[in-house]
Amino acid sequence: MLALLAGATACGPLGSDGDDASAGSETGRAFTVAAAGDILIHPELTEQARKDAKETGKGVKGLDFGPLMSGVAPVISKADLGICHFEPVVGKPEGPFRSHPAFLVPPQITTAVKGAGYDMCSTASNHTLDHGYAGVVRTLDALDAAGLKHTGSARNAAEAARTAIVEVKGVKVAQISYAFGFNGFEVPENKPWLTNRTDFAHIAAAEKKAREEGADVVILSIHWGRENWPDPSRSQLRLGRKLAEKTGIDLIIGHNAHVVQPMEKVDGTWIAYGLGNQVARHEVPTGLTEEGVIGWFEFTERDGTWDVKAKYVPTFVDIPPDPDESGSLPEGAVENHRLIDVAATLRDADKLGEQRRSRYRLAFERTAGTMLNRGAGQDGLEPLQELP
Repeated sequence: MLALLAGATACGPLGSDGDDASAGSETGRAFTVAAAGDILIHPELTEQARKDAKETGKGVKGLDFGPLMSGVAPVISKADLGICHFEPVVGKPEGPFRSHPAFLVPPQITTAVKGAGYDMCSTASNHTLDHGYAGVVRTLDALDAAGLKHTGSARNAAEAARTAIVEVKGVKVAQISYAFGFNGFEVPENKPWLTNRTDFAHIAAAEKKAREEGADVVILSIHWGRENWPDPSRSQLRLGRKLAEKTGIDLIIGHNAHVVQPMEKVDGTWIAYGLGNQVARHEVPTGLTEEGVIGWFEFTERDGTWDVKAKYVPTFVDIPPDPDESGSLPEGAVENHRLIDVAATLRDADKLGEQRRSRYRLAFERTAGTMLNRGAGQDGLEPLQELP
């Protein structure tokens, strides 16, 4: 069971049954982390939740996001710690809701995130201040209500001063969260603690503070880089290397690009430059924006230090095509927006049409190529499950 520290809200037990890759280590403490990309709820996904609520009879105010997220639950819930990146601001359960450029999404999505197996979320993103202080409060209140720990924004100075630390299989794990900026909005002068802007000195100080508060492991979630660009930018590479070489941060997980970017091991520290979208439905899908990755990290303590092995799980968001003039979908087309684990879905390939099999294989192979294009294969990066 995951114990929450430092004034955290209560959280239910994890789905890990103890037989994962971290179990039975003879060299010290061990645990696993599953971390994924941006969670963004566009209007089409809200309509999907409305449709699903009519089918399931579940949800709140006619919205059920559970079926949308359920495809990754077997992976996320098996990890000892599941970390999400919650990018948007939530509104009221009944709406109104808004999309880009100032997101206001149903709070019901937080329940589905928890149901998929996530335990905590980073909240510092370029959209954190889309609806000011009130939006930050609503978002954190919704995460609390769902039982999700969070870091990156705060409702008051005291909350901002507390490091988010959870106990995972006897290990105290801290998460810190930073973003490069806030789409032109400025952090209010009278609320400087409202959210975290990226600054090397501030990040280094936060890691040091987490250690002083007893953290054994520190994980950084960082919103950075260029959108829709599969290669990390020069500023990402420079900052990532500086963080790996000059701080004790154990793992860096990046977001914001909305497409998958590589992983790389720098001075012993894994950097996931960009995990793509966990779930989103952009107005103009590019093919790359539907592909994402779950980073799977196995921490093992050896002689007082942490050895981290990295793996990855390609994911994909199915998008139904537009109906024809008669209102019908093409034969064999997907009928619902769904987030899937690509390898797991391809294990049942006989149930898929040729077009879907080909699309899923492309997603897996392109993600694998991106993951490895900075030499991470030499440091042991591999898929959690091979392509069937």
